[in-house]
Amino acid sequence: MKVINHLNKAKGKTLFSVEILPPLKGKSIQSIYDILDPIMDFKPSFVDVTYHREEYVYKKHSNGLLEKISMRKRPGTVGICAAIINHYKVDTVPHIICGGFSREETENALIDLSFLGIDNVLLLRGDAIKSEPVFEPDPFGHKYALDLVMQVVNMNKGIYLDEDLKDVASSNFCIGVAGYPEKHFEAPNLRSDLKFLKAKIDAGAEYIVTQMFFDNSKYFEFVDKCKEAGINVPIIPGLKPITTKKQCTSLPKIFHVDLPDVLYDAIDRCKTDKEVKEVGIEFCIEQSKELMKRGAPCLHYYTMGNAEITCRIAEKLF
Repeated sequence: MKVINHLNKAKGKTLFSVEILPPLKGKSIQSIYDILDPIMDFKPSFVDVTYHREEYVYKKHSNGLLEKISMRKRPGTVGICAAIINHYKVDTVPHIICGGFSREETENALIDLSFLGIDNVLLLRGDAIKSEPVFEPDPFGHKYALDLVMQVVNMNKGIYLDEDLKDVASSNFCIGVAGYPEKHFEAPNLRSDLKFLKAKIDAGAEYIVTQMFFDNSKYFEFVDKCKEAGINVPIIPGLKPITTKKQCTSLPKIFHVDLPDVLYDAIDRCKTDKEVKEVGIEFCIEQSKELMKRGAPCLHYYTMGNAEITCRIAEKLF
């Protein structure tokens, strides 16, 4: 079932969903099942599976020369989605990114998904390679998520890259895109960010999943500003509890989000990461309760490979 159909059928009830990472190369699908087995007790409506672009590593040879090698450390998104559907009978949402892929490679991945009966995608530009200061698209790929949305919309209309194809089958993807309550870090301001977001919705995206945030007022203000801008699709809040003191600096740096004073002060008083985890979980539970009370369509948890924390939150809410 499509994500938008899940949301429409809920009739105001807040749904539960999670996002997982593919395992590191060499690990088995069982590592995914070990994460999802306990989470399935809470009946997530869908499971997102992230896509990770290539990274560059340098291999030193016996002659002292370094060889630059491109490698993908977390492959398998398409296969994982198919495995989850088969194993749990739950809908999956593979992430599709611009970075590192040509338009042809993207089309082929979408064809594979369509053959597998996967009818949801979350379309993202993706991040820059860790070794590069700015995002650089594939020479034959997309520069912006909007371009990716338009490619999927075209496939839904039966329009492929090869215009000479005859008697083609249209795909039937439900398209999700990302939203940033505290704006994308590359956007000049929130107004311009909303302009780009609206363009993706106008092109055919059907729902929005937000970047993680810790201040609910930022989400509520974002929803209001989206409505003012003419964006009227469901906006799903993305959530993640802080579990270590290090995350107080790493998460704001990586994801460009602010921590509310009440959360930071509570964590600052903690003596150990064990105490931090308890504070983070309790804060996320209260954050979730307020979002549910205010009518959030779904609560989407970034598991980061930790089932225990997600389950402790879910058992208080769902």
